[in-house]
Amino acid sequence: MKFSTTCVNVVAILTAVAGSASAFAPTMSAVRKSSSASTSLKSTVAPSIPTTDTAADTTVASIPKFAQRWRKSTKQLATLGPASSTLEMIETLFLAGADIFRLNFSHGSQEQKQELLTMIREVEEKYSHPIAVLGDLQGPKLRVGEFSNPNGEVLEKGQIFRLDLDEAQGDNTRVMLPHPEIIEASLIDHVLLVDDGKVKLTVVGKGDKYLDCRVDVPGKISNRKGVNTPDSVLDISPLTPKDRSDLEYMIGIGVDWIALSFVQQPSDIEEIHELIDGHLKEDAFRPAVMAKIEKPSCFYDDNLEKIVELCDGIMVARGDLGVECAPEDVPLLQKQIIDTCRKQGKPVVVATQMLESMIESPTPTRAEASDVATAIYDGADAIMLSAESAAGSFPEESVAMQQRIINRVESDLHYRAYLNQLTKNDGVTPTD
Repeated sequence: MKFSTTCVNVVAILTAVAGSASAFAPTMSAVRKSSSASTSLKSTVAPSIPTTDTAADTTVASIPKFAQRWRKSTKQLATLGPASSTLEMIETLFLAGADIFRLNFSHGSQEQKQELLTMIREVEEKYSHPIAVLGDLQGPKLRVGEFSNPNGEVLEKGQIFRLDLDEAQGDNTRVMLPHPEIIEASLIDHVLLVDDGKVKLTVVGKGDKYLDCRVDVPGKISNRKGVNTPDSVLDISPLTPKDRSDLEYMIGIGVDWIALSFVQQPSDIEEIHELIDGHLKEDAFRPAVMAKIEKPSCFYDDNLEKIVELCDGIMVARGDLGVECAPEDVPLLQKQIIDTCRKQGKPVVVATQMLESMIESPTPTRAEASDVATAIYDGADAIMLSAESAAGSFPEESVAMQQRIINRVESDLHYRAYLNQLTKNDGVTPTD
């Protein structure tokens, strides 16, 4: 059974059909309310049904009706960056399979994102086919301070290393941690991970302005390296001043989705909804909110169910999630998130390192191909590329490879049987 695409002006989604996983169907800019967001378009067109416009018009009909690009139900997100910042490459990625383009506000200026969005709308108009745009907020970046040695310090296993609020440059015994909320939230035996887990510290003592930590996994620590706090819920907003500025800008230019990073609890989703409502002009298009699940606290009690309920979509952000959770837990958590989204009828994206080797190679590893296929079998509505399409040497090949894997899985006789066995909601859901 195929999915039918419906363009809506509130949330870009596909209607869940016959108990199958819901999928993303982006909005056409013709139905967006934001005056600065997009160019005018022709009437909307279903992706697999060619129009009868004249030959002089460029529409979906100019592409073979049965091209593999149009056969798939699972959607593809492609992140734009230096390797994919031209109109020609954006069009190439769209034709290769990309349904949604991600603008990562962690890098580049707001003006650059406006230029990319304008080019996306040009491609959207050229093919009379809806293309969704997702703006991804950076979120808080927790980092250590700087060291007197510009090359950093090597910590030995078992030594005691102090993290404090002293602004003096660090050495082999201590360094500044300019985040009092981490010191306040950390308890004895809590773990801190530095530089994506390359150095593991365990809290063995604390005071009002410091943490004494035992080095359990030794390694090098240098200036401004990131800190993860898997055992702690921090009393901070997921939206920094930069994020708040970027959020207002996203609303102004008319992105379809806004992804919120550093979600710890349901109140974080309520906060961004309030901010969006505050910036939204009367009768303007309201972007959908996607929560990135990347913190262990999302799984405390019924947090996950409430987060899914409050937002419009979910991203399984396996980058930080894979740092803060044990590697063997991530596949199980991925399935749990997908099942929860299916139960509530919310779209879910699986992201991070899906085809990582294709940053430098024209073909993926067999393990990566299996990872992409597993996400589809699990019932993911969309899969995402990050550096592969943004900064890699083979952006077109990466998108095309994902599309090939999607079509291969969806043509498997077992695929529908697997989906029917998964948790689903037979009642009316937000995607209906």
